[in-house]
Amino acid sequence: MKFKAVRLLLYVLVVFAIYPCIAQNHAIDSLRDFIIREKEDTDKVKALNILSRKLYNAGKYDSAQTCAENALALAEKLEFTSGRIDAISMEGNVSWGKGDYSKSLEYHLKAIDLSKEIGSKLGIASNMNSIGTVYELEGNYTKALDYYLQALSLFKEMNKKEGISRVYCALGNIYAEQFDNKKSIEYAQKSLAMDSEAGNLSGVATNLINLGVTYDGMGEDAKALINYKRALTIENKLGEIDAIATILSDIGLIYIGQDSTRQALEYYTRALNISRQVGDKDGVAAFLVGVGTVYSRMKNYTKAKSYLDSGVNLSKAIGVKDIIRNAYVEITRMDTLTGNFKQGMYDYKMYVIYRDSLVNEASTQKRVQTEMNYEFDQKQAAAKAEQDKKDTIAEQDKKRQLVIRDAFMVGFALMLALAFFIFRGYKQKQKANSIITQQKALVEQQKELVEVKNKEVLDSINYAKRLQDAILPPLSLIEKKFPESFLLYKPKDIVAGDFYWLEKAGDNILIAAADCTGHGVPGALVSVVCSNALNRTVKEFKITEPGKILDKVRELVLETFEKSEDNVQDGMDISLASLNPFEGGTRINWAGAYNPLWYVQHGQIHEVAGDKQPIGKTDRPQSFNTHTLNLNKGDTLYLFTDGYADQFGGEKGKKFKYKALQEKLVLISQQPMAEQKRILETTLNEWKGNLEQVDDILIIGIRV
Repeated sequence: MKFKAVRLLLYVLVVFAIYPCIAQNHAIDSLRDFIIREKEDTDKVKALNILSRKLYNAGKYDSAQTCAENALALAEKLEFTSGRIDAISMEGNVSWGKGDYSKSLEYHLKAIDLSKEIGSKLGIASNMNSIGTVYELEGNYTKALDYYLQALSLFKEMNKKEGISRVYCALGNIYAEQFDNKKSIEYAQKSLAMDSEAGNLSGVATNLINLGVTYDGMGEDAKALINYKRALTIENKLGEIDAIATILSDIGLIYIGQDSTRQALEYYTRALNISRQVGDKDGVAAFLVGVGTVYSRMKNYTKAKSYLDSGVNLSKAIGVKDIIRNAYVEITRMDTLTGNFKQGMYDYKMYVIYRDSLVNEASTQKRVQTEMNYEFDQKQAAAKAEQDKKDTIAEQDKKRQLVIRDAFMVGFALMLALAFFIFRGYKQKQKANSIITQQKALVEQQKELVEVKNKEVLDSINYAKRLQDAILPPLSLIEKKFPESFLLYKPKDIVAGDFYWLEKAGDNILIAAADCTGHGVPGALVSVVCSNALNRTVKEFKITEPGKILDKVRELVLETFEKSEDNVQDGMDISLASLNPFEGGTRINWAGAYNPLWYVQHGQIHEVAGDKQPIGKTDRPQSFNTHTLNLNKGDTLYLFTDGYADQFGGEKGKKFKYKALQEKLVLISQQPMAEQKRILETTLNEWKGNLEQVDDILIIGIRV
């Protein structure tokens, strides 16, 4: 009977391995039939554990948990420790699949204790790897790395290639979360090669997903979609429902970035339905945020708010910080677009709180230290060396205490001899010292009050800096739209009057360098008004021609300031370009308020002058002109404000001036864009020397 059962079990596993999609239900049914017929022995425990894993992979968490519980009960009855370990491990996996991370940790730690009792390194390593996954899902990357690297050490010691591959895959995820794309791709490709060689389709699919995520983060949409779709094909064959939902959401995220909102909504909705079907709480939370983000981009803010709030509430309930962080990014963006700045300040603060709890300096330092020192023997040697050092210091302290004691006794004797003289002098000065003490106390109180007020002001300005950063397009988006470009942005104070702006309008990419009246806090406040006016003009009024954009922006800015009873004269100078690439070059439509456009072609610099009027009040307002020019591939254009040219410095303390800036740009225009930025920064620092920066500085360089 026992040999027959083993043959049946092997048959089921072989069928499932060769025909995963077709045979999944058949394999599960065969295992169930075998379990029902077989007597209560260790083979039945093994079969229950295998069935639990198959059900888990199919997203049937409740059934998987029932099988694991039955396997554990029988293993305890038979005193079958390895069977108990497998069953407890499966209960841990099912728990984190359901979003119960604390319960999952409890199960995996118990499995490690049992593995240590029987000396099972494989059990210890496998469960350490699972604990690393739980901590990663919770956003605790420091602890996740520690457990992953302990597991890796054991897998290497046992030469378990499948385990090594799993850890490499996990490390790739960690580095992706820390935005270290190079290491993320390196570990994912290592894992992919090992899984491909071993024919591990599930591992291959997982690594393709990870590569897709990393390439997506780098802005390489085409590579990301290729990897996602290859993974989706494999996961459909394997029938791993939870993985299918993840891939669908990843593809939806790319379509959001491409402004393909209908396709994004389709993929996110499919992912959300699957997660609800299998009871995957963290998946439901993430995809609620995804659907809400799509509705926000479709300007259906009512639905967007409903989905985003639901995602945040569920994430808080299950403790998934990264989903909460992502939700507040979109909520803050939506607040800005709808003009709800007061709520936006609160939502941005919540985003910062969750962001800083996930990625901070301590976590980064711990990551580097852990990777460099994960071998157990190195850790033990370091610990021993540290203890020896402490013992040496303790011995030195003991000797030092003896010397101090002897010196104290001699000093005490001398002190008694001098006490009389000191006491007499003390009495004479006591009255004068009392007056001085009172005066010092008053000065200290005033000083503390000033320091508190200064700190409050500085904290407010720093928070304003975060809010201003929220209206600026991320550098990754600029690099994605313009791969060959640089951005030199140096505010004079913590917040700035200068700002840069980027928006896509059909086939055109709009980019601007703007200089608002003043700098510091006043300039920053004006920049919020002007940035919002640019966004409304393009998104709400659908205006895409640069000259007409500036006309409408001036109208909106004046409308905003006219609400004040004071005569507000603030506004901005701006250089605004619309780029439409075509084969062999780019068509540029450009308009400027005071600020010009420069471009370098065939080694010579050319200037297109802006209109001599600001965005704001002017005596004789005229319509802004739109200038059109075609640039060839390799030509370079520059948008800028006046801060660089107006900087004082040099031997005579004079302004740098526009002519010197033109000459510098001509000299460096053929250099790579990153090198151009470095040269401009170095030149500015050498010119400025010890003098104070006089204004905000902004230069945008783009190579066609």
